[in-house]
Formats: sequence, C-alpha cells, structure tokens
Amino acid sequence: MHALTRVVTSLESAARDASAIAAGVPSRALMQRAGAAAASEIALRVADRLEHGVLVLAGPGNNGGDAWVVARALGAVGVRVRVVEPVEAKTDDARAERELFGGAIDTWDGQSSFDRGEALVVDGLLGTGASGAPRGPIAAAIEGMTAMRSRGAFIVALDLPSGLDADATAPAGAFTTDLTLTFGTLKRAHLVHRARCGAVVALDIGLGNHAQLDDGAPCCVDERWVAEQVPPIDADAHKGTRKKLAIVGGAPGMAGAAMLAARAALRSGIGMVKLVVAPESMGPVQEGEPYALAAPWSANVATSVANWADAIVIGPGLGNTQESRALVERILGAFDGPVLLDADALNVFAGEQAALAKAIGKRAALITPHPAELARLTGVSVDEVLAQRFEIGARVAGAIGAAVLLKGVPTVVSQRLRPLKSMGSDSIDCLVSATGNAALATAGSGDVLSGIAGTLLAQTGDPLVAGAAGAWIHGRAAELATTTARGATLEDVVAALRDSWHFRRAPLRYPVIAELPPLSS
Repeated sequence: MHALTRVVTSLESAARDASAIAAGVPSRALMQRAGAAAASEIALRVADRLEHGVLVLAGPGNNGGDAWVVARALGAVGVRVRVVEPVEAKTDDARAERELFGGAIDTWDGQSSFDRGEALVVDGLLGTGASGAPRGPIAAAIEGMTAMRSRGAFIVALDLPSGLDADATAPAGAFTTDLTLTFGTLKRAHLVHRARCGAVVALDIGLGNHAQLDDGAPCCVDERWVAEQVPPIDADAHKGTRKKLAIVGGAPGMAGAAMLAARAALRSGIGMVKLVVAPESMGPVQEGEPYALAAPWSANVATSVANWADAIVIGPGLGNTQESRALVERILGAFDGPVLLDADALNVFAGEQAALAKAIGKRAALITPHPAELARLTGVSVDEVLAQRFEIGARVAGAIGAAVLLKGVPTVVSQRLRPLKSMGSDSIDCLVSATGNAALATAGSGDVLSGIAGTLLAQTGDPLVAGAAGAWIHGRAAELATTTARGATLEDVVAALRDSWHFRRAPLRYPVIAELPPLSS
C-alpha cells in the first residue's frame, strides 16, 4: 500500500517542516531540495519556453528562497534568468540563497521591471504562510504577472499562486497560474481553487514520514489507491458473486434518476440491479432499463428487497414526502445490510440528525449529500458547509453513525466510526477525491455517483472506501468523456465508465508524489 499525499492547512504544512527540521533535516536543505526539484520539473515540462528567458519573482520569505534556488539551478544549465525582488529577503535561508545566485537581479522600480520578453515567469512571492490581501510592491508584482500571462507568458507558481490563502478560507484572488509546484503535501487551496492553480504537482523534498504526521489531515486518493481497493472480478464470477443492488426511488416524474443510478451500477460491475419505484414509474423503467429488475413501492416491498439485496441505494428520484419518509424507514427497518442514502432520502430527515442516526443503526452506511442537502440535514447555511467542507463531514459522521461523502470541488469523504487501518495510520478518517470536471455540474450527476458507490459498497462493505473510490471513478469518467462541459451529457459520462476501471498502476516519476491536471471547464 503506497502512501497517499496529505491535504493540509498552512499550520499543518509548517508542522511538517518543523518536525523534519527537529529530526535533523536542516531548513535550508529543505529549501534547496524544493528549489532544485522545481527547477527540474520546469525544465522537463516547459522546455520550449526556456530559450526565451525566464523571469523569477522572489519574495521576502522562504518562498522567495525557493525562487532563488530555482533561478540559480536554471542559470547553471544556460537559461537566461532575470530575478526581480519586489521586497528584499528577510529570512536567513532566503538571504543565503540570494547570495549564491550570482546572476542578474533587477532593482524594483514598479511595472517597468516587467515584461522584457520572457516566455516564462516563476512566482516565488508568497507561500503557505501568507494571509490577507497582497499589498504594495507584492500586489504590483502580481498585477505584472497577470499582464504577462494575458499576452501569452507561462506562469509557474512555487507552492501556491501568490495571494491565494493556503487554507482556502477566503475566495481566491484574480491571479491564475498555469502550473503550481508544491512541496511535500497538497494544500487545501490547491483543491478548492483548482481553477486558479493550473496543473498541480506535489514534489518530494525529503520530509519523509514527517509528511504523514498523525494529525488527521485528509489524504488525496489516486489511481493506484483506487486500483488497490476495488475488488477484482474473478474469471469464474457469476451474477451472485458480483452482488445484488437494490435502488429505491423513481417517484412519479422522476424515474430517470433511478435509471441513471442503475446504468452506472451496471457499468461498475454489479451482478444484478433491482429498481424499486413508484407504481406509475414501472412502465418507464422497464422499458428504459431492460437489464434491471423492477418492483413497485408496496406495503411488503421492504421485506422482499431486504431478502434479496446485498446493498441498497435509497434516494434517486425518491421525492420529499411523508410517503417517501415512511418508505425509507420501512426499508431500513427490514434490512440490516449496507446502505447508501442520497438526495431525498436525506431531505426527508432535514434538521433531524438523531432520527436519521436511529434509522441507520449500527449498519455500514454512506450518505452522499451535496452542500445544500447537508445544510438542510444539519440546520446550517450552505456557506457554513462550504467554509467547513474538510471538517463538517466528520462531525456529521460521528452524529449519525455513517460515512459522509460531501460532493463538490473537491469531494470529501469522512468517517469517525472506524479508522481505515489499511491506510497505514489509525488516525486517518478523511479521504479526498479531486478528479472530475464541470461535465458533472448537471442534474442527475449524483444519481450516477450513487450507482457507482452503491456497487462498491455492495462488493466491499466499506462505506469510506466505496465513497472515496466511487467519487474518484465518477470524476475520472467525466474526464474521459469530455474536456469541456458544454455539449456533454451524463450519457457520455456513463459510457465512459467502461474505460474508467482500466487502471495503469504506473508509479509517478520521482520526485513527483501527486499530480492533478488543470481543471477543465
């Protein structure tokens, strides 16, 4: 089991550096490794830009120190490098690296320091420790980079685009980069504000085990982890060993939601699907989804479904009514196996976490709300949910006794009941998936996710794994289906599921430890 990259706050990032330094790794060694690794990645990824020169912007802190190392490394291989220092270096390590540079340093004189034809700009102005809006010469330098990017220059940020809060607690500014090279860990802002960061590449700088401090910081799942979690389908498998999934929903006028979930489940390797829908929806689902069984809502349907299914998904197109609330409670009362609750299966418990916890009981369970649905369940505002997206799921998980998959950019999956011991640390209870694009920003996307995650829940019995792996596959299908949201449909995403399960398992190229492509729109 390979180690996943942690997603950290600015304080957690500093704690990792401090732990490594306390263990004997000099702080300047970390700076030199970061700058050297960044310079190597720049040379590999944007070599065609180097012949036109590189502008390096060095800030006053250790992020600026990293920039001085980059400048020296690129200069050492013959690249024409010009450094602009809007504010003089203020840390000992940064000053030491400045002294070693030995190349051209431009005195800060405002905008005239910019745009002398370089095709590549390295942003080393502000790092993870910065907070608040940039001011003075730093703000002016950011404006200069923005102007250079608008005329075609390629911008590489070190650790974070300058002006972006590492904790993602405030909206991102206007500055956007093409490539962000970060060190040792991913920061929350890389995931929440992906559109500002371009491609995100995390590089090993020698933090070692200190990058995996036991402080509960979430891990970002990747292809290798998903491949390790998804159970294989053996050559002698049959429909029973591939498991049976019931999908309860499909109120009048909403049969399509249940059918989308069924199609996604079938594309995800489930052996059998049964759609349990309103009597008025029986005709449409039997005609529209011939590979699934169908049964109408009835007084005895809970018992028949409980005696048949290995796992149950409740919610796609269910409707938010007293009748649907009663149906959810009947099914949960009759069935003690794994369940996934989504959409109206959660809305019927709005403001009633205790009632939902009682209905869930001790079973393996996963809920998959979007921010508005979680806000209704918890009685807080959507803005509060978004501001606490990395923490609120764990609190709700503890309150209701189920894993919580909070949809969004990124998707955060939390569980407090049972740590995922296979991850190598007893404290890990939060996983993050950063795959996907805006093709998923359409009605029915959550139903597709329910079918994928419901299949994995039936086959693994592990809600946290089913949620995190399901979210990753869901996003991967969107990436394979299209590079633009305009013109894409969920039919394209469901079709792309066929190829989403082909895992390359190829290791990343050292020192790369994690990589996220640009977030397409």
